[in-house]
Amino acid sequence: MVSCLVVDDSKVVRKLERRIMESLGFTVDEAEDGQTALDFLTATKPDLVLLDWHMPNLDGLETLKQLRAMPDGSNPKVIFCTTESDVSRIMEAISHGADEYVMKPFDADIIKGKLQQIGII
Repeated sequence: MVSCLVVDDSKVVRKLERRIMESLGFTVDEAEDGQTALDFLTATKPDLVLLDWHMPNLDGLETLKQLRAMPDGSNPKVIFCTTESDVSRIMEAISHGADEYVMKPFDADIIKGKLQQIGII
């Protein structure tokens, strides 16, 4: 079974993302901020991370940079799921190793399309 870590400071968004991912057959873990996500990622490498940009403690971009610097940090696939819409910020995320980018609000079809684009499903 394919695994996913959902990282977002909003419990409502995490619940929505969990529901979408489980409906697609993923096992799902959750983290409420970047530091919690990194702690999880040091012990476990899911196949996919859905990552919010704006979070307390450690934002999504810094989380991504630290993930990619880890041994075997080129995995997992990372999709930013955020309200950040500035093209330069999107390009910054991609340049630091994000595999895809989804604007909030999104739905299951949008997520499924992105997962197909990056080869997860």
